[in-house]
Amino acid sequence: MTLRRFLPVFLCAGALSAQTFIQMSDPQFGMYTKDVDFAHETANFEYAIANANRLKPAFVVVTGDLTNKSTDPAQAAEYKRIAAKLDPAIKLYSVPGNHDVGNEPTKESLAKYRERYGPDYYGFRSGEIYGIVLNSNLEKGAEKVPDEAAKMETWFRAELEKAKQSGAKHVIVFQHISFFLKDGGEKDEYFNVPLTVRQKYLKVMHDYGVKQVFAGHYHRNELGRDGELEMVTTGPVGMPLGGAKSGMRIVTVTPEGVTHKFHDFGDLP
Repeated sequence: MTLRRFLPVFLCAGALSAQTFIQMSDPQFGMYTKDVDFAHETANFEYAIANANRLKPAFVVVTGDLTNKSTDPAQAAEYKRIAAKLDPAIKLYSVPGNHDVGNEPTKESLAKYRERYGPDYYGFRSGEIYGIVLNSNLEKGAEKVPDEAAKMETWFRAELEKAKQSGAKHVIVFQHISFFLKDGGEKDEYFNVPLTVRQKYLKVMHDYGVKQVFAGHYHRNELGRDGELEMVTTGPVGMPLGGAKSGMRIVTVTPEGVTHKFHDFGDLP
């Protein structure tokens, strides 16, 4: 019955110039067994990709912690093997997490990520969406690579201007660590970006009218707001924490706005 109720809405949305995308986060191969194996993560991610193929969104974005141990090539290979099963008509955008580049990234860890997965920050266009992917560990823990952090911040401002000039109706930011969980002025903690850096990024996003940031890292769901900007923290495809469940978020974008819902794997449309 759930499928029969939801499917007409999903299809009609396309007729109304709506666009859907799926956010997955933290597949984190190896987390369940502390890097002994990744059988559980394989099952979860294969299920998530199979459902993405069935639902046919415009794109899938995986917001970080692709693996649990960045130095384990087998974990990275398994992520890439399963990601390659995504229908070629559906774009896949990978985002770096702290387990991918390190809590305190180095030039070496950044180079390794870029060699393995591609750029760690970049922009893309999909219909009326202009997506901007950021490396949140260049916002938090960048003491060893301050030049890289400064470079990304400068690039971000230029990319927002590019997005504005493009005429895209929705500029959406994706990263791994949330700028904040509930409130833009909340205290620093492990699961958010430090306030001093956060304030700079929030200001420039407000200046350019960014309304949504999607992130992960928390291994459960949370929604926060800073003025008109919504901070969406999404639970994991992989191992959940705090009583949460594994799943993924389906996002619908129309000319009027952005709506979304997290579906655990027992509640997919």
